[in-house]
Amino acid sequence: MIRALPAPLARRYLPGEDRAAALRAADPLIARGLHVSFDLLAGPVRDRARAAGVRDDYLALLAELSAGGLGPRAEVSFTLGALGRFSGPDGDRIALENARALCAAAQAAGALATVDAQDHRSTDAVLDAVAELRADYPWAGVAVQANLRRTEADCRELLHAGSRVRLVKGAYREPPGVAFVRRSEVDRSYVRCLRLLMEGRGHPMVATHDPRLIAIAGALAVRSDRPQGSYEFQLLYGVAGGEEDRLARAGESVRVWIPYGPGGAGYLRQRLRGGLRRLL
Repeated sequence: MIRALPAPLARRYLPGEDRAAALRAADPLIARGLHVSFDLLAGPVRDRARAAGVRDDYLALLAELSAGGLGPRAEVSFTLGALGRFSGPDGDRIALENARALCAAAQAAGALATVDAQDHRSTDAVLDAVAELRADYPWAGVAVQANLRRTEADCRELLHAGSRVRLVKGAYREPPGVAFVRRSEVDRSYVRCLRLLMEGRGHPMVATHDPRLIAIAGALAVRSDRPQGSYEFQLLYGVAGGEEDRLARAGESVRVWIPYGPGGAGYLRQRLRGGLRRLL
């Protein structure tokens, strides 16, 4: 529970455990011209009923966004694990069906949806699911992690028109055989992947708080003749420290990622152990 941590600290980075709190946190951001992404922190779900509950919470959120006319400013982010991938032998099918339902509701609300990354063992499942989703929802997004050695090659497969790709550094502890360990190696991988995405025909989502990488992203966009709005910056709720407004004033498209839900305490502990500013 969030209340297991000091309240001021918890509320700075995570607005609450329910969608009402997440929506309240989004209101002033949207009023300032920013976009938002909602992520229900459910963790790996191993029960079909719980996975259906996660799906239904997102559906209710999207319905409220639609009713308020906020869909075009919003996105929902989710993991396949939260939608039931680990719920049994047919977990992949269940997760995909739930993801399809979220994409359909997002489309009806004028919103977007992105499948989040998990550890390296889930990468193929995530990419396969997104490929299937894009048959009906070509705007469906996917998150890839620059710390994985395979990600540069994965990015080369995701450069087609309309492909929304969120590039993060990576928050999971991974074995050296599959991931870069040193921070400098991860940063160099991030820049290589970012260059590919900026030169491609998709929509890069630059998810980082590193000022050097933000500056590099802007330079790569100019070099690739990308107009503002054909890519976006994504920042964590409570971490940006005014950077979101600075970027928006410069004409950039900015999205703030808003986490909520029962997994809040675990999220905060993980982020604080690794350093919130080094997450993305």
